[in-house]
Amino acid sequence: MKNTHLLWMLVPVLLAACRKEQKTIPETVTQVGAADTGALKRMYVLNEGNMGSNKASLDYLDLQTGQYHQDIYEQANPTVVKGLGDVGNDLGVYGSKLFIVVNNSNKVEVVNANTVKQIGQINIQNCRNVIFNNGKDYVSAYLGIVGDPKAPNGAVYEIDTASLQITRKVTVGRQPEELAIVNNKLYVANSGGYSPPNYERTVSVVDLNSFTEIKRIDVAINLEKLKPDGYGNLYVTSRGDYYTIPPDLYVIDTKTDSVKKDFKLPVSNLVISGDTAYMYAVAFSYTTGQNTISYSMIDVKTETVLNKQYITDGTQQQIKVPYGIAVNPVTHEVYVTDAKNYVTPGTLYSFGTDGKKKWSVTTGDIPGHFTFLYNSKH
Repeated sequence: MKNTHLLWMLVPVLLAACRKEQKTIPETVTQVGAADTGALKRMYVLNEGNMGSNKASLDYLDLQTGQYHQDIYEQANPTVVKGLGDVGNDLGVYGSKLFIVVNNSNKVEVVNANTVKQIGQINIQNCRNVIFNNGKDYVSAYLGIVGDPKAPNGAVYEIDTASLQITRKVTVGRQPEELAIVNNKLYVANSGGYSPPNYERTVSVVDLNSFTEIKRIDVAINLEKLKPDGYGNLYVTSRGDYYTIPPDLYVIDTKTDSVKKDFKLPVSNLVISGDTAYMYAVAFSYTTGQNTISYSMIDVKTETVLNKQYITDGTQQQIKVPYGIAVNPVTHEVYVTDAKNYVTPGTLYSFGTDGKKKWSVTTGDIPGHFTFLYNSKH
């Protein structure tokens, strides 16, 4: 009993010592797959973390060892106050740098792509998505305060990837989301998501030389995802209004900058690899209070829906809320994340080319965004 009493007296002292040393939570490492010494080094997974919880986190799959490393940013940067920040919204590798868009912290965090040690940050209010081109980093931003129906039009910022300085800014539509670059033109999906039912319904077209908006393409309400194929087309998703207008998928011809096809197919997110688009839909309805979940594939060369699935073993029944999707450009494995209830750790699934689950692993909260780091030897 005396020893127990002494132990409890020492606990506050030990806790105080830990706080002073700013010890980090040890990263979790899980063996999930086989080693691959090919062109790819890592796949980074950005976990959004619930808004206001300051729980954005970064994981990575080491493709050369088959190990999954969870919560690595704080491990690499133990003295950074508040860690990665609030709501990780997008990320991408350019050269030796990894750019991480942290939406509600109003910043783009820049770290070394190999060590994940902080290099710097770019402050951009309500930043959303990122894309790269010719030494520049382009970031879309809502501007205004989250939830403000009177928020101003959004913008895209051009950032020099070497100096990390903002070089130019162009105004686009309200609440811009994903971006794509085709033939020296920057395309921006405008959502208007702050002001239902008065949603935006256009894709802004920005000339990269003059960095001015030269056109808006009328598509559909509440646009979000924007993916180029290899044939000069853009695939853009509409989230609908969550009541009577369902989510949908459209194709834009960048030669004419006009809509060429409406698939009339619910799509929430997609990734295009080669001639195939891999997609899922989480169609939420305020009328029913439920999600309708579906998975589909498209041949982008023929622009036809394929009569097959990329998950063939029934694992989709275990996925409560699909939230992110990626395709390994070398092995063609398909990765799908499950956000579950949005407040607890999610799950990352890997599926082989036969559609069968290869493995699954626990992630941070709301895993949704991917980028690949290539081996410098290739």
